Amino acid sequence: MSLTQVLLSIIFPPIAVIGYGCGSVMIVFILTLCGWVPGVIAALIIINNTNRIE
Repeated sequence: MSLTQVLLSIIFPPIAVIGYGCGSVMIVFILTLCGWVPGVIAALIIINNTNRIE
């Protein structure tokens, strides 16, 4: 988790999770539409996940 990703997840969460797949982007985008805070929380959880497949 880099500082750039954290800042992006606070400013616009879907952009921060682009490298984690289309499903993650869609989930975070929908949660951001429902409210900014759920989108930020979801983005931070996805970014902080250590089981990322590269």
